Amino acid sequence: MLAKRIIPCLDIRNGQTVKGVKFLDIKEVGDPVELGALYAQQGADELVFLDITASHEKRKTFVELVKRIAQHINIPFTVGGGISELSDADALLSAGADKISINSSAVRNPQLISDMAQHFGSQFVVVAIDAKQLQGDEWTVTVNGGRIPTEKRLFSWAREAEERGAGEILFTSMDHDGVKQGFANEALAKLSDERGIPIIASGGAGAKEHFKDVFTKGKADAGLAASIFHFNEIPIPELKNFLKNEGISIR
Repeated sequence: MLAKRIIPCLDIRNGQTVKGVKFLDIKEVGDPVELGALYAQQGADELVFLDITASHEKRKTFVELVKRIAQHINIPFTVGGGISELSDADALLSAGADKISINSSAVRNPQLISDMAQHFGSQFVVVAIDAKQLQGDEWTVTVNGGRIPTEKRLFSWAREAEERGAGEILFTSMDHDGVKQGFANEALAKLSDERGIPIIASGGAGAKEHFKDVFTKGKADAGLAASIFHFNEIPIPELKNFLKNEGISIR
C-alpha cells in the first residue's frame, strides 16, 4: 500500500485564508503564508491553496502570493482558482507552485485538461471536483465554488478527467464540507475502485477516526482538511501518530 498523505487546504479570499460550512458562511482565519509554513513545519505532506472566488469573480489567482508561499514553504503545494488557460498555469508553476488544480474551467472546457497534461505532464495536473449528492450514487458536479450545478455527474466526469490526462482527482463532497461528520466514503471508495489515479478526499473531517475511515473504507490516497487544522482541533503530529498506531502507512 502506498503511504497516505495528509494535506491541509487553505481557501483564500482577498489574500486571507477563510473557511465556511457547505461552501457558505465564510470566515477569515489567518495569513495563508504563515499558516502554510506552520503546517509544513508540523509535518503536512503537501498543501493546497485555492483562490475560492477567482472563477466567480473572473480573475486570475495571485501570482505574487504564490511566490511568497514558495519562499516560505519546503513541501509540495498545489494552487487553484481562476486557471483557464495554459499561460495561467505556466505563471503559477514558474512562481513556485508544484501542481495546479483546475475545476470550473475544466468543466466548461474539458480540452484544457488534455492541453495541460500534454504541455506540463499529468503529474502537474489536479482536477478538482465539487459535487452534491442527488440520490444514491448520483452526484451532480458544480462550478464557481459550488454556486452553479451542471449536467455533469461525478463518476463519468472523473473518468473523462483521467482519460484526458489528469494526474489526480480532488473530490469535495459539498454535503460533507465543514460539517465534521466524516468523509463521503462510499463515493470515495467507488472513485478509488474505478479510477487508476490518486484520489484526494475533501469535505467532512472532524475527528482523527475520520481519517482512518477515509483511508480504509474510502480507499482514498490522501485526506484533505481545513478547519480542524486552522483552529488547531487536531494537530498534524497527533493525527499522524494516531494513524500509524492504527496500522495505516503514513509518509
